[in-house]
Amino acid sequence: MVIQLNFDTLYYEAQAQSLEYYMVKVLFVCMGNICRSPTAEGVFRHFVKQADATNFITIDSAGTHAYHVGEPPDSRSLATAQSRNIDMSNQRARRVDISDFETFDHILAMDKNNHHELMNMCPAHLQHKVELFMNYGTKFDETDVPDPYYGGASGFDHVFDLVEDASIGLLTQLKSKK
Repeated sequence: MVIQLNFDTLYYEAQAQSLEYYMVKVLFVCMGNICRSPTAEGVFRHFVKQADATNFITIDSAGTHAYHVGEPPDSRSLATAQSRNIDMSNQRARRVDISDFETFDHILAMDKNNHHELMNMCPAHLQHKVELFMNYGTKFDETDVPDPYYGGASGFDHVFDLVEDASIGLLTQLKSKK
């Protein structure tokens, strides 16, 4: 899938202004940061690169729990990513830090449980930044990206389908705001 979004006008405006003003920072969050959120990070990074928008969008992922800090994504996530020509091999799990709420413009939870966890951690004046990632999806009825950890390979494929859909919606929305 190739994303066609034109960021040329934004690029020339950024040359005239501080690039930091135009930078949008996106954080994807699931529970352990080895399945869903690294998938979202990898897929969204792939689409941002295709849209030639890497100068304008910073992307990261994290978990609400510290179960897997320092570990690479789940091998099944990596295999599914590789089958779709997406490289996630350099990613390592980390836990959400309180500073993330200040740093990132969009903090996107993979499901309602992690959204609830994030809202409990987030200072009240920054809670507007926290939302469900699937709010940006258009092709599926799901509001959550389901955790594929305890299932088979088809669960990882479904996660990728959901994440691709929501990533396209997010990227389109970010472009329309600029």
